[in-house]
Amino acid sequence: MNPADRERHHERASEEQEPDYRFTLANERTFLAWIRTALALIAGGVAVVQLVPEFGVPGGRHALGVLLTAGGGVLAALALRRWQRVQAAMRRDVDLPSTRLPALLGITLLAVAILVLVVLLVP
Repeated sequence: MNPADRERHHERASEEQEPDYRFTLANERTFLAWIRTALALIAGGVAVVQLVPEFGVPGGRHALGVLLTAGGGVLAALALRRWQRVQAAMRRDVDLPSTRLPALLGITLLAVAILVLVVLLVP
């Protein structure tokens, strides 16, 4: 980026204006989707502890419940931060910030699934 472009970018970034309401609502819908996923993880953690019979590994059920519940809490916090960053970028009319949240969630859920399979296969 040449110096003139950088200066224009900096000027735009320092000026805040409300974005088109449709973009704000789309950002909120995305945030709510992340919150629903976080709530599902928390509910899954509670369900594992309360409804699933003991695993072959002592304490495995509680460990899985804690892992899912904590993961849901962390996801909710990350979703809030993401919503704030996107909203701020739209107000400043700058590029939206990149995110690793979907990849992080996918990798984490894959690891949990593998962990559950291992625990279930242990006699």
